[in-house]
Amino acid sequence: MIFRVIAVTGGLACAAGLSQFPEYSQQYTQRLSGAVDELSGVVVQFDADAESLGLSRDAALAELALGSRMAQARAQSMGQVLERHARLSADLAALKGSTNIQKALNPLYFSDADVARAAWGDFKPAVPVTPEGLGFAGVGFVAGYGLLVGLMAGLGRVFRRKERPQAAEA
Repeated sequence: MIFRVIAVTGGLACAAGLSQFPEYSQQYTQRLSGAVDELSGVVVQFDADAESLGLSRDAALAELALGSRMAQARAQSMGQVLERHARLSADLAALKGSTNIQKALNPLYFSDADVARAAWGDFKPAVPVTPEGLGFAGVGFVAGYGLLVGLMAGLGRVFRRKERPQAAEA
C-alpha cells in the first residue's frame, strides 16, 4: 500500500511539473523573440555601416580585425553577435513552427542559456487548463508513476529476503 501511495505521489509530482512545459515554452519563445529583435537591430546597423563603406559583412569584419586592439576586440565580439543572431533566429523560426509536443521532443530549441535563465527567472507556475497542458500533465503522471513503480520493483528484488533451504531432518 505504501508503495502505491509513493508511486501516485511521484506521478502527481511529475504531472504538476510537466504540465508547466507549455507555459514555460511560451515564455521562452517570447524572450527569444525579444533577443532576436534586439540583435537584429545591431546586425542591421552593422550591415548598413559596412554597405556605406562599400564592404560586405565579412569584409567589414576582416577590416575591423586589422585595426587597433579595440577594433580587433570589437570585430571578435561582432562576429559572436552575428553567430548568436543566426542561431537564435533559426531557433525562433523552429519554435514558432512547432507544436508543444514537437518542442518537448526537441530540447535543442531551448539551447540559449541566457534566454532560458531569464525565462525561468520570470516563470510563474500556472494551472494548466488548456488541452495541451492537461495532456502534458497526463504524460507526466504516467511517466512519474511508471518510473517509481519500476524503481521500487527493482529495489524490491534486490532487497528481497531469499528463502533458505531447510536442512532435512533425519
